[in-house]
Amino acid sequence: METDPNDYTVIKEGEAEILLHKKNQVFFNKAQVNNRDMSIAVLREFISKRKQEHEAAKSSKSSRSASKEEMNNGEHQVTSEDGLKEPAKTTEGLARGEPKPPKVLEALSASGLRALRYAREIEGIGQVVALDNDLASVEACQRNIKFNGSLAISKVESHHTDARVHMLTHPKEFDVVDLDPYGSPSIFLDSAVQSVADGGLLMCTATDMAVLCGGNGEVCYSKYGSYPLRGKYCHEMALRILLASIESHANRYKRYIVPVLSVQMDFYVRVFVRVYTSASAMKKTPLKLSYVYQCIGCDSFHLQPVGRSLPKNKSVRYLAATGPVVAQECSHCGKKYNMGGPIWSAPMHDQEWVTSILNSVTSMKHRYPAFDRIYAVLTTVSEELIDVPLFLSLHNLCATLKCISPSAAMFRSAVINAKYRISGTHVNPLGMKTDAPMEIIWDIMRCWVKNHPIKAQSPEQPGSVILSKEPSHQVDFSRQIGSMSKAQAKKVARFLPNPEKHWGPKLRAGRQITSKHVSLIGHEAVNGHLNQHHEELKEEEDAEQEENVQQELDPKRQKTTEDISSSS
Repeated sequence: METDPNDYTVIKEGEAEILLHKKNQVFFNKAQVNNRDMSIAVLREFISKRKQEHEAAKSSKSSRSASKEEMNNGEHQVTSEDGLKEPAKTTEGLARGEPKPPKVLEALSASGLRALRYAREIEGIGQVVALDNDLASVEACQRNIKFNGSLAISKVESHHTDARVHMLTHPKEFDVVDLDPYGSPSIFLDSAVQSVADGGLLMCTATDMAVLCGGNGEVCYSKYGSYPLRGKYCHEMALRILLASIESHANRYKRYIVPVLSVQMDFYVRVFVRVYTSASAMKKTPLKLSYVYQCIGCDSFHLQPVGRSLPKNKSVRYLAATGPVVAQECSHCGKKYNMGGPIWSAPMHDQEWVTSILNSVTSMKHRYPAFDRIYAVLTTVSEELIDVPLFLSLHNLCATLKCISPSAAMFRSAVINAKYRISGTHVNPLGMKTDAPMEIIWDIMRCWVKNHPIKAQSPEQPGSVILSKEPSHQVDFSRQIGSMSKAQAKKVARFLPNPEKHWGPKLRAGRQITSKHVSLIGHEAVNGHLNQHHEELKEEEDAEQEENVQQELDPKRQKTTEDISSSS
């Protein structure tokens, strides 16, 4: 493939470098460095955990074999000359039972930067297969593989094919499948859950946040099978809708998922789940899903599980859940409920994984270009209550009552003094996860308003209805040690500003840049592209005019030549 160096810009990220065409022929977004860094951190932990699980399984098998050999004294063992047992060798020279390096599939590779970073930066990784259905992207990926030298050439391969077809024709072949499409991943989920090996890792990004957060509920339902609600917790609900959708696709093949990390960053959500096969474990799926009732007046919400389990002798029966969990009208403000879901209501993180990833990232911070951002996100995730779905917004509670807001520490102290748990959330700096029922929450706010009176409101307002009731619990606002998270106590930055302007989604590859794209890439970039475009058009017009003049002159020259020939 011939390349003109003047047409390309060299982009370096981590230990990989790519050649990026100046005409936006192949998609690249600098802001996704956070996504790529987080993925590398999780992949490193996956490889480590996979080795530990293999060692545990091997030692368990060895102990069973030893006890079996003790029972069968008549059998002989194959030993080496020095009397030690020889492990059986495979054709590759590995001891039987040792895990092979994980095989990775990047289903939508574009420039191939992600695949190249995986190959160059992650120790112990196996073959990385990069796919794309766009020929220009595949050519760019192959060009970048060569540009990154022998290590990349030996580990990364690029193919021009439909990712869905490739995943369907390679069932359970890949230890890691990475989906990072431009928009919704919904059309790739069915084939992706089939191509992941048992115990493998599926990493999935969704950037269609307007759909997942309730902007187009009917579209979300058609793509993901869940109806979103427009609450303050909508970004966490987006994560849980995506997890429920992946679980639904996995269940069709007697498989199920175990989330290890789920994050909302920048303009997208990203989930990391392990995929297993088990018909019996799959039956527990309805216990992990819930519908959400949200009051249209005061934004109180309640979860309705889809199913329940009933232990019977030594077995378990799975039944439909009993309900509804709420009355027709909200018990706090008297308004109606909206119902959304189903969403994933089981834990969406594994705290052991999160802690281990956080320690690993901290120990090699120089290897992560976006260390500050992913460290902040992981720190906040590590302090979340993982068994509490969704969250409350303190400012939203105060907006309902039209009162001034208590400090976060004071509100948290009141919840802790009431013998309930509370934590922050990585999704929203004002969000609070708590297992306290809404009755306790509104009692806390009633007592706060008594100490900080407000102007009289219309009696029909939801806030007026709530405040008209007397508190049924004693509220203690005295400061508690646990009212501040460990990160806050250490003054660790948890919610960082964007590092530069227009840090967000970018144009789809090949799309012409116009003045309407100012909000995405900024005035300077738009003006630069437009000026360049006008210059190219002017050059084309000049070339066309010159060609037309040449065509007009050619017949005259030909006629003159003929006249001279005839006269001679």
